[in-house]
Amino acid sequence: MREVTRALVGPVWRTLPWRALAAAGVLGLLTAAVPAVAGAEPDPWQTLLLLRGVALIGALGLGFLLDDPARHLTAPVPARRFLRQALRVGLVAPLAALWWTAALLLVPSASRPPAGDITLEAVVGGVLALAGAALAVRLTDEARPGPFVAAFLLLTAVLAPLLAPEDWALFVQPDDPRWSTAHDRWAVLAVVVAAAGVLCGPEPVGRGRRRAAKARRAGGPR
Repeated sequence: MREVTRALVGPVWRTLPWRALAAAGVLGLLTAAVPAVAGAEPDPWQTLLLLRGVALIGALGLGFLLDDPARHLTAPVPARRFLRQALRVGLVAPLAALWWTAALLLVPSASRPPAGDITLEAVVGGVLALAGAALAVRLTDEARPGPFVAAFLLLTAVLAPLLAPEDWALFVQPDDPRWSTAHDRWAVLAVVVAAAGVLCGPEPVGRGRRRAAKARRAGGPR
């Protein structure tokens, strides 16, 4: 297994959707830097909204992470799809962590919300993007589900504050007494969504064999 994983690192790295990831990364950092560039002093609520917007931008980029134009050609390879997807996430996760750290440092420290709590919110957004992408890959034959995942994330970002039960109080300000309780719920959401994403990773029984057979027929003599 280790030999297979090491052999996959190079090919997986080359097939990552770097344009989408880079675009989201640059746009997110530019958004975080707006107060510093403009010389503004946002209040804590404005900074919180800014960082939530940056987190959404990052999640939109991660929604493209499982896009793979060669998806159907790699169906016959011995490495399972779950391993290939996990390797994609593992390669990008350190870069995403550095990116988010830079975004936190770019916003004014005087109005920055608690770093651990806002980071938890960003993690939920990123995990939701990955779970949505894994679900799209599992349920469809689409090689590039990223645009559909991005649309789903945008819709969720609009509807979640409106439809979330009022007693959940997920989207509160740092000075709200419900802030700590709200982030306990964010932590539960992170675990639930991550578990759903993991369950979507393996290839459905039978589908992998059918795709492999199609790939072999397509590569055979004509």
